[in-house]
Amino acid sequence: MHTTDIRRSARASDRDLTPLLAGAATAVGGFGALLALTGSDSPLRAPLTLFFLLVAPAAGIAAALRGFDPFARTLAALAGSVVLNMLVAQGMLATHRWSARGGVMAVAVISALILLLVLLRRRRTAKGQDV
Repeated sequence: MHTTDIRRSARASDRDLTPLLAGAATAVGGFGALLALTGSDSPLRAPLTLFFLLVAPAAGIAAALRGFDPFARTLAALAGSVVLNMLVAQGMLATHRWSARGGVMAVAVISALILLLVLLRRRRTAKGQDV
């Protein structure tokens, strides 16, 4: 008699949804940034821009913390995202250069730099240059 473990197949299907959810989050965040940068009057502008401002830096920070427990990694990435957004806002207010478009652009550039640095570090580690 052969029995099948239902729990194992459910876990496998959860793992298959991860790239789909990541792609959907990227699309939603990108659309939010696009709405903010174009100055659209859409009612979706505020929530999607907020989603972008939270998720973009969190993705870069989470990529840098790949050795952590998933819950701790998520919590640290979201906290770092909030801190990064507050630092950008504080810097813009201190220099009297506040604008929503400028804030979104600054967060996008900083998030891209974080991801780029993580990718360069992984590539360097893979080549055996940095242990």
